[in-house]
Amino acid sequence: MSPRDVVLTLFVMVIWGVNFAVAKYGLREFSPMLLMCLRFAMVAVMLVPFVRIPWGQMKGILVLSVLLGGLHFPLMFTGLTKVDAAAASIAIQLQVPFSSLLAALLYKDKLGWRRGLGMAISFAGVMVIAGEPRAMGGGFYLGLVVIAALIFSVVNIQIRRIGSISGFALNGWMAALAAPQLLIVSLLTETGQIEMIRSSTWVGWSSIAYMAILVTIVSYAIWYRLVRRYQVNQTMPWTLLVPVFGVLSGILMLGEPLTPAMMVGGTLTLMGVAVIMIRKVPKQNQNQSAT
Repeated sequence: MSPRDVVLTLFVMVIWGVNFAVAKYGLREFSPMLLMCLRFAMVAVMLVPFVRIPWGQMKGILVLSVLLGGLHFPLMFTGLTKVDAAAASIAIQLQVPFSSLLAALLYKDKLGWRRGLGMAISFAGVMVIAGEPRAMGGGFYLGLVVIAALIFSVVNIQIRRIGSISGFALNGWMAALAAPQLLIVSLLTETGQIEMIRSSTWVGWSSIAYMAILVTIVSYAIWYRLVRRYQVNQTMPWTLLVPVFGVLSGILMLGEPLTPAMMVGGTLTLMGVAVIMIRKVPKQNQNQSAT
């Protein structure tokens, strides 16, 4: 990566890490599906009027809207209702071993024993977190976060398949397609939407604005470009920094405790992810990433 892209990637990781704590504030006032619906509606309103319709890529964007807006975020934020921001930011790192598995299946990328070991260690770390007495009641919700991690690894592959497109156009039309999906799901599975909107405070709306502007518009526009420009094994490893900022924001902003099980499980997960990341990209892949 170029120095400029390294700085941009670090900036994205900070935004994503803090987002776990910010989302918890939003979930105090809105249900998960309604929160995501409002988030993507805000994104669509801010971007769609200023970008062209990418007709040739709308099918791929529709698939992305289902994966990212219809599956990943709803699962992620439903999980966040019962899982600490710190635990969720660690569990979501399973997207790295999931990405390696998908690369092996789709691109015939050899895993090797080192990455296999890293996967086993990272999954063991999440199991330690899930087995913590304080988190036992939220095991199902932690599982939702794990599934969200799997879906996010598919999202990165789908972004590469869409091809060259403006990050703002991609974000805007993906949000425009995702918002109605989330509204339907919210109406079918949740109640009291009008009352939640009427009783919401500036804190809840600031949470939505953070997720819409900084996370979806700014950080994902940067991330989409990086994912298209570099190989998965060059971009995904940077997400290792997300739980660092996620844990810190959970402690500082929400007062979440850093328990021994969290420390052991988090360390194992990040160690496993690190083992997967420490891998030289083959020269052939490096040449392909520059095209």
